[in-house]
Amino acid sequence: MGRRLRITADVRPLRSANFRRLWVAGAVTAVGSQLTAVVIPLQIYAFTGSSAYVGLAGLVGFAPMVAGALWGGALADAVDRRRMLLATNGGIGATSVLLWAQAATHLRSVGLLLCLVAVQQALFGANAAASGAAIPRLVPAADLPAANVLRSTVVSSAGIAGPLLAGGLLPVVGGQPLYLADAAALCATLWAVTRLPPLPPQAVIARRTDLWQALEGFRVLATHSVLLAAYLADFAALFLGLPVALFPQLAREHFGAVGALYAAISIGGVAAGLLSGSFTRTRRHGVAITAAVCVWGLAIAGLGLARSLLSAMLLLTLAGGALIVLSAFRKSILQTAATDGLRGRLQAADTVVAAGGPRLADFAHGAAGAAFGTTWTVTGGGVLTIAAMLTLVAASPDLRRYRVPSPAQHKAD
Repeated sequence: MGRRLRITADVRPLRSANFRRLWVAGAVTAVGSQLTAVVIPLQIYAFTGSSAYVGLAGLVGFAPMVAGALWGGALADAVDRRRMLLATNGGIGATSVLLWAQAATHLRSVGLLLCLVAVQQALFGANAAASGAAIPRLVPAADLPAANVLRSTVVSSAGIAGPLLAGGLLPVVGGQPLYLADAAALCATLWAVTRLPPLPPQAVIARRTDLWQALEGFRVLATHSVLLAAYLADFAALFLGLPVALFPQLAREHFGAVGALYAAISIGGVAAGLLSGSFTRTRRHGVAITAAVCVWGLAIAGLGLARSLLSAMLLLTLAGGALIVLSAFRKSILQTAATDGLRGRLQAADTVVAAGGPRLADFAHGAAGAAFGTTWTVTGGGVLTIAAMLTLVAASPDLRRYRVPSPAQHKAD
């Protein structure tokens, strides 16, 4: 019995009532956000008949998200994070209502729709910085890997349930009500945030949110050897070994079903969450990151050689699980290595790196796939990921030796 409990989902963070409310509410909100994520591209395509405009929506949202994360990270270190979470979540919900209004009035304006997407992504960036910085104030340091896995599992589950729900609802009610459903789902998170205690800055700092303050997180990353190594490992995995842009080509050439390839990564994330008790208790976070990146690279290398849909899905499921492990320990290193007064800005840097890597990967893999074919590109990317990780481990003994501080060394805030 004891062994089973150590293998199944590590739910220790749910002992915290504040975290538990946020987590449950976040599950509802994440599914709602997926409804909007499905409807927006459909609406853009209906307006224009062009996939180029659908792709433009991702580009239009990226720069505001980066700007929102950087500004929001600086702000999260200077104000009460609870109030900031209320403001940003409320703003995201209000934008979903505006998206419904533009759809209900049949304006058919791509420009207006893209502007609303940009605003929502800016608010999302600021919200992500404040949310990530707040978590270490709600759970003990030893429970942070488990907390991060639980949050990632919610996102992965929503990535499966949300599109399925949208697919079932769209033929019945159309796209417009799904925007309102997203706004209603955000009310769950707003309720959970209102139940949080005040989360003011723990140290007296200058209440500045200028450009230099916003970029402070990157300066800390560049000068903190363990943080820098952890983020280089993450970037190597996401840039060199994330061939999502090639999924349509892989499906056409070998597998036939593109949706199954996308879903498999999320399935792997959910599976890792359900088995999180087997890895979240380790204090050797640097070793965990190294193992996760190598498993990810091996799975992606195998994907390039796979010729059946079943083998491809199994490999991508393994890769999705490894990605959850990598994300959990990368975030935990950030949350434990940084002082509370820097967590907002470091979370902003985390958001930029986590979002930027996949977008650069789409460009790089798309170009390489067109030039060299899918086998060389996908398998080569996996091999390069492993090589980069082993080189990084050899060059960064601090990462190899890093252990999370014990409770006696690092008490929960």
